[in-house]
Amino acid sequence: MTTTMPLDLDHCTVGEIAARLPGATDILRRYRIDFCCGGQRSLREACAQRDTDPARVIEELQRLATGMHTAVAPAEPTDLIEHILQRYHEVHRQQLPELIRLANKVEAVHAGHALVPAGLAQHLQTMQAELLAHMEKEEQVLFPLLAAGGSPMARFPIGVMRQEHDMHAAQLRRLHELTHDLTLPEDACHTWRALYRTLQQFDLAREFRIP
Repeated sequence: MTTTMPLDLDHCTVGEIAARLPGATDILRRYRIDFCCGGQRSLREACAQRDTDPARVIEELQRLATGMHTAVAPAEPTDLIEHILQRYHEVHRQQLPELIRLANKVEAVHAGHALVPAGLAQHLQTMQAELLAHMEKEEQVLFPLLAAGGSPMARFPIGVMRQEHDMHAAQLRRLHELTHDLTLPEDACHTWRALYRTLQQFDLAREFRIP
């Protein structure tokens, strides 16, 4: 299954959905669907056990999958700002709390495993705090200047943002160290797989840089 394929109630297990669709774990968790130990059930079976309408779950999952297509960044400043806000800022605000939850669970359940990403949850919490502050500065200072026509005053906040992007790059390198370059053990559970799949998407998204 890929994020572009239709989700099937009877042939996609909840474990596959959680592991291969970044962000799906948050949806499944809200519907109290166990995607780890109970991950071998079909989505229809899992919904029936929770007395949940499967159509509602499928609709949310499909909307999530559809939203993952990366559109070409527009050149016009106001359109580009809106693209960044929707494609990066909003996605990060949704991703990071779920990544922290998944990391905490993996570290707790697999504490004795040789490949456990010990310290990952704490590192993600640090990244979350710094990234939220960074995005707030972009939204409150830089973007209004750019939208107003690119005032010469924008040069200073652009310089600050670029410095912070370099700091984020260093944090991503540390993330790869903690996860052994996102290397999954053969016996990784669905939660562990979902964590690394979403981290991979998060990593790719952070490659974006302001010109």
